[in-house]
Amino acid sequence: LWIDATYVKTREAGRIVSVAVIIAVGVNTEGQREVLGMKVGASEAEPFWTDFLRSLNRRGLRGVKLVISDSHEGIKAAVSKVLKATWQRCRVHFMRNAQAHGGKTQRRMVAAAIGTVFVQDTAEAARAQWRTVADQLRERFPKLGALMDDAEHDVLAFMTFPKAHWPQTDSTNPLERLNADIKRRTHVVGIFPNDGAITRLVGAMMLEQNDEGSLNRRYMQLEGLQSLCDTAPARLSAVAR
Repeated sequence: LWIDATYVKTREAGRIVSVAVIIAVGVNTEGQREVLGMKVGASEAEPFWTDFLRSLNRRGLRGVKLVISDSHEGIKAAVSKVLKATWQRCRVHFMRNAQAHGGKTQRRMVAAAIGTVFVQDTAEAARAQWRTVADQLRERFPKLGALMDDAEHDVLAFMTFPKAHWPQTDSTNPLERLNADIKRRTHVVGIFPNDGAITRLVGAMMLEQNDEGSLNRRYMQLEGLQSLCDTAPARLSAVAR
C-alpha cells in the first residue's frame, strides 16, 4: 500500500488556503494496481490519516503487509494504530533528507555513498553496508550519521519482502505520476471554490487511473505475492469428476 499527499488551493470563509489531497494505491493478490481511495483535508495530522485508513478498512481493505510513505509522523502513527503492517520509509525522500546534511558541495558524494547500500544482493549485506557508510560519514557529518542510525530499519524494511518486488516497494514512486497528474489538472483550475469541487475532479481522475490499471499487465509477479498471502491458493481439477 502506497500513501502520499499533495496540496491544492481552495476557498474557505473568504480566504484562500492549501488543503491536502491524499491518495492510497495498493497491489492486490493478482498483482494488479488499484486506486483504493482519496480524501481532502485541512492537514496531514494523525487524526486525518487515521480516519482515512479506517475508512479503507470499512470498505473491505484487508491483509496489508507493507505500507510505503514519507516519514510524516501522522502517517506512521496511523499505520501503526489501524493497519499494524510493516512501514517502509520512502528511499527517495530519505535521500533528500540525507543530502541536506552534506551541504551543497558534498551532496553528490553523500548520495553516491548511501547508494552503495541499495545495490547489495541481500538484506544482510545491505544492513552491513549501511552501517559501514554511516560510520564513514559520521566524522564529517555527525547529524547525518545519527540520521542513518535512526532510519536504518525503516529505509531497509522493503528488503524483508520478496526480492522481485524491491524495485517497486522501496519508495513512493508509483504515486509520483498520479500526484504529477493531479498537479497538472488542478493547476488549470487554480483555486477551487470548495473541497467538494476538488473531490469531484480528483475522484474522476482516480477512477480513470483505476480503470487503466485494470487493463495493464501485472505490476508485481504472482510468485512473490503468493508467499505473502494469508490464504493458500486452491488447485482445482481441470476435469470435473
